[in-house]
Amino acid sequence: MTYRTLKPNKRIALVAHDHRKDDLLEWAAANRDILQSHELTATGTTGKILEERLRIPVRRMLSGPLGGDQQIGALIAQGEIDILVFFWDPMEAQPHDPDVKALLRIGILWNIPMACDRATADFLVSSPYMQNEYQTQLTDYDAYKNRVIR
Repeated sequence: MTYRTLKPNKRIALVAHDHRKDDLLEWAAANRDILQSHELTATGTTGKILEERLRIPVRRMLSGPLGGDQQIGALIAQGEIDILVFFWDPMEAQPHDPDVKALLRIGILWNIPMACDRATADFLVSSPYMQNEYQTQLTDYDAYKNRVIR
């Protein structure tokens, strides 16, 4: 088996669709004391609002429709994001829906904890693993990466 250690200082990606930004901001404000001890990354607009309102540093990617979701996905694949909190809007189609699906897929592929709603996000941040090391098991993709292509 292959494992990756998530250190006590987690690297958390925060993403929200337009109609869910207020929900994410309210959740983040309620959990500011927890979040400030971790490294935060967000898509553009969400990151800007979070940084201004919470007054804690947030690494900002592009806006989601401009490629921010894909940038977060790349960081997950590179092992640079430990947790994804993605408040997406199930009631409205997004112009970048394939990117949204790809981001969720990559989170599952690399076995990172993900929350897409407030209840799950609350469970994540209140877990004892949030402040401690955690060993996450990774699927061994070596056979796939080393396959013979003809």
